Amino acid sequence: MDKGKIYIDRDWKFDEAFREDMIRPEYDDSAMKSVMIPHSVCEMPFHYFDEHIYQMNSCYRRHFTAPPEWQDKKILLTFEGVAHSATVYVNGNKTAESFCGYTAFTADITGHVKLGGDNVITVSVNSNEDLDQPPFGFAIDYMTYGGIYRDVYLTVKPETYIERSAISTKLIDRYEKDGKRFCRKGAVLTRVYICGNAEGYKLDTYIRKMGQGEFELLSTALATEGYTETVARIDDVELWDPENPALYEQKTLLVDSDGNIIDERTDRFGFRKAVFKQNGFFINGRKFRIRGLNRHQSYAYTGYAMPDSMQELDAAILKKELGVNAVRTSHYPQAQSFLDKCDELGLLVFTEIPGWQHIGGEEWKDIAVDNVKNMIRQNINHPSIILWGVRINESVDDEQFYARTNAVAHAEDPDRQTGGVRCYKKGIFQEDVYTYNDFSHCGTNAGAAKKSSITADDSKPYLVTEYNGHMFPTKAFDSEDHRLEHMLRHTRVLDAVASQDDISGSFGWCMFDYNTHKDFGSGDRICYHGVCDMFRNPKLAAAVYAAQQEEEPVLEVSSAMNIGEHPGGNVGKVYIITNADSVRMYKNDEFIREYTNDDSEFKNLAHGPIRVTDYIGDALTVHEGMPEKQAQEVKDLLNGVAEKGLYRLSPLVMAKAGFISARYRMKYDEAVALYGKYIANWGGIVSSYRFEAVKNGEIVKTVVISASTDAKIETVANTETLHEGKTYDVALVRMRAVDQNGNLLNFYNDPVRLETKGSIKLIGPDTVALSGGMGGVYVRSAGEGRGTLRITDSRGAIVTVDFTVCAEE
Repeated sequence: MDKGKIYIDRDWKFDEAFREDMIRPEYDDSAMKSVMIPHSVCEMPFHYFDEHIYQMNSCYRRHFTAPPEWQDKKILLTFEGVAHSATVYVNGNKTAESFCGYTAFTADITGHVKLGGDNVITVSVNSNEDLDQPPFGFAIDYMTYGGIYRDVYLTVKPETYIERSAISTKLIDRYEKDGKRFCRKGAVLTRVYICGNAEGYKLDTYIRKMGQGEFELLSTALATEGYTETVARIDDVELWDPENPALYEQKTLLVDSDGNIIDERTDRFGFRKAVFKQNGFFINGRKFRIRGLNRHQSYAYTGYAMPDSMQELDAAILKKELGVNAVRTSHYPQAQSFLDKCDELGLLVFTEIPGWQHIGGEEWKDIAVDNVKNMIRQNINHPSIILWGVRINESVDDEQFYARTNAVAHAEDPDRQTGGVRCYKKGIFQEDVYTYNDFSHCGTNAGAAKKSSITADDSKPYLVTEYNGHMFPTKAFDSEDHRLEHMLRHTRVLDAVASQDDISGSFGWCMFDYNTHKDFGSGDRICYHGVCDMFRNPKLAAAVYAAQQEEEPVLEVSSAMNIGEHPGGNVGKVYIITNADSVRMYKNDEFIREYTNDDSEFKNLAHGPIRVTDYIGDALTVHEGMPEKQAQEVKDLLNGVAEKGLYRLSPLVMAKAGFISARYRMKYDEAVALYGKYIANWGGIVSSYRFEAVKNGEIVKTVVISASTDAKIETVANTETLHEGKTYDVALVRMRAVDQNGNLLNFYNDPVRLETKGSIKLIGPDTVALSGGMGGVYVRSAGEGRGTLRITDSRGAIVTVDFTVCAEE
């Protein structure tokens, strides 16, 4: 973190068409559109649009005044992310070019700035997808958007200043105390890179626990040309860990021979050791199973352009709502604010260079090698990052090219390992970890392939980096059986991976649905591959991941218990997903059965989905007067028929029915009547089901399922306080259509009308249709004050969400 960033995200001018005369400082930009950063070159529809809508060579301009105090200072201009090729001019002078839409770049504009006068920054942004740079060159399974979509800032430095630092840590004698992990002695090894002549200068290194107490001076070193290595030792260090992500701050002072502080820099880091081995992944000496999801950085309507709050929200959703412990930033480096939040939450990160299958020519490869360097330099101090991805995702072998990317990665960061995501077996292995997209599961076979059948060298670490996804696209409004199978496919892979000790873990494809090109998706330019929809609303499959954590109670039932949803009027398969100790099931307030995790067929998961196998309980004895043995045999028969229905009985079930008929002289019509009464209930009084999740003897969550008699819109805003700071702020309001019991109505696809008043504005259209009973709306701040979002459903019911917009502290 550099001290003294001057953010210039506000007061930009934008035009969709760049012209050479726009470079001139005197160009009249009054007719250009006023915008703020993050900015997308256009606002996209939710679906059914052509990717050419955002492909253009656009122009951004920004005026600023440089005060006289900047005399004899270095003036640096940094862009955190511009999609995708950018040329920067200051006062008509070309100062920088960038050929990567996913990493930051900095221009030294010192010699082009007029002190005390008006200065003009002009940026030509090329967002066409025919560029000769990664990820372009062939088809890409995600839209790439365009614009200056991450922060822009100035820094003013002395002639000699600290450019960057690279921190690594060493741990000696680890121990545990009060559920936290420590080491008795820790060492911080830092390479400090200095720009300018530092002869006679020294570097003082101070460290403290993040935000706690005063900094303590731990080392002093003479500054040397190029970079200076500093070593600081500290006792009884609290380790950064997924379960307790302890963070530290290191302040480095550049001091001249007279004792004057010339420059300073503060970096956040964590003490931890992360390593992939032949038999799994280890964090701070203990084996740890990675359970993650892939994440794109895209959003409805705005593409990549969202402020820090939305980046941070995605990290929080992954960790706290979806319950995963890791994320892969597919298929490119992502925002610093997202990675900062991963550091704070203890969310492990696998990040990789931009690209998708295609490898270009020599200049294209040179850019890719630079991307490795920049990715690592800009992100090396994030303790959450455990692996560098140095291959183009799913590309073919290219031994010379990937020798270069691996060499650069190891030179820049000798501590972390490298991976290279591939989708074929037994390829040339040049990285440290064999990372593989295992799409072998098709629903009827093993959830994951054996490591030995995939890797070229079984002695190397192995990590599954994608599964499911395109193998079984699932919409929130798909049939109940389809949504159930989607959940089960994710479960089977998780269970299979957990059963193999030599697999480090897995990343499912993917966190949420996303816009894509015509070559992919469902024809509407959406890939429905997520466990959440595009607004981060969870589908059924999300519950499997959420159930693996212990912090928040989870209870989901896979069925609405509507027999008309299934062929032949049968009940179908029904599963309970929970992280509770047990779940009690009631039907019409009569106890049926209590289920525990021992009842799950997925024995390798801490909390596997549990199949509902009994809809009758003791009813045949209590209400029909059957002897206990007969009641049990008849109950087993009726429950066995529940999945397929009366008209698709297997030979085994037919044989069992014949045996019971003969033994107890039960007629076919009598059996059908019992089935209708206790299972299908076709044409009878609608049954009500209650499921109670029990943990430590207490009911922690309840689900009631009965015939829907009402529909209403339920909203959840991630925040009701927005902050006007360096730029605008955004809140996500997720919407769900629910019945009288609070259950999602998956076939509610009605429109809702959106209106705002006061200090907020809508992002996207003012009328949207829910999809699968779910949807969302983004609102952005528009100055300090109060604002209200008004949501009106198709029946005229109104829901309001109030916001306060205040200045950022």
